[in-house]
Amino acid sequence: MAVAIAVTRERRDGETRCAVTPETVKKFLAMGATVTVEAGTGAGSSIPDDDYVAAGATVARDTKAVLSGADIVLKVRGPTAQETSALKPGAVVVALLDAYRDKETVTALAGANATAFAMEFVPRISRAQVMDALSSQANLAGYRAVIEAAWAYGKGFPMMMTAAGTVAPAKVFVMGVGVAGLQAIATARRLGAVVTATDVRPATKEQVESLGAKFLAVEDEEFKNAQTAGGYAKPMSPEYQAKQAELTGEHIKKQDIVITTALIPGRAAPVLVSAAQVATMKPGSVLIDLAVEAGGNVEGAKAGEVVTTANGVQIVGHTNLPGRIAADASALYAKNLVAFVGLMIKDGALALDMEDEILKASAVTHGGVVVHEGVRG
Repeated sequence: MAVAIAVTRERRDGETRCAVTPETVKKFLAMGATVTVEAGTGAGSSIPDDDYVAAGATVARDTKAVLSGADIVLKVRGPTAQETSALKPGAVVVALLDAYRDKETVTALAGANATAFAMEFVPRISRAQVMDALSSQANLAGYRAVIEAAWAYGKGFPMMMTAAGTVAPAKVFVMGVGVAGLQAIATARRLGAVVTATDVRPATKEQVESLGAKFLAVEDEEFKNAQTAGGYAKPMSPEYQAKQAELTGEHIKKQDIVITTALIPGRAAPVLVSAAQVATMKPGSVLIDLAVEAGGNVEGAKAGEVVTTANGVQIVGHTNLPGRIAADASALYAKNLVAFVGLMIKDGALALDMEDEILKASAVTHGGVVVHEGVRG
């Protein structure tokens, strides 16, 4: 029998993305699978049900029926308790599970004897680049962060020379130069801002400068060794943090817009901008905190809210920035899933190789237990 792939609509608050597009439906069919999509799945991404049908999928309204016959279930966010209870034993679930924080969903998936893979755990190796959902979504988040900043900021971004006088360009400071930070730099530069950026990883200096921005950091010996083999930032010593805070604090005073993007897997987001530093900023300045769902990089940021401080500074804590550009975010994420699911289907049949380095690194539950060491611990 053909592998049955099911996609249900997202039920987590504020989630507008979807896990499959008509384009990827065709790719799954080419693998020899069938695809069933719950009615309304693509609504947040402007994909009508009829487009899925035209691509060869079946659209159904009964959620339990969709899930109970599925070999593979694809989601953006983790399934709800009701969805998990409808899974057949041994079903494969693939999603951005937020596995470090959402232990309840992980435990439920193990209890349902599901084999669950977290897309955020896809290793950053060459053959997995096309499956790297964190990067595809962070890229769009960085872009959207600048658009949100431009919306909130009461002035223009580029220098404008007019008969009535000159408008100075906006000063944008990006803190954290991963995928999101690099896209934020590039977007702010395209809009005409003067951009500076900082990161504790020395390799990012050249990347920042290649985009036409200036790099800001305390470049001591600790800074030179502040990157893991996997390319992530290491936690820095209190001494380094104090020196860096002093340098950036003076810089922040002069900025119109600050965008923070720093995240460390499995940990609370580091505080990069203190309330005291926010208090030094000019009225009308804007901070965009991309890490607000993980505790926030900006002291005083609140998830899902825009906070205006006593000195007239806006701290923007929008969650799920990729979801604010849902059509593109869904298209990229769906392609990540096609590549990932391609590891599981061989000759039209489900064939899980749990020793495959990508599947092994991404597996969270299997055989009724939590198998990912970082999540289990």
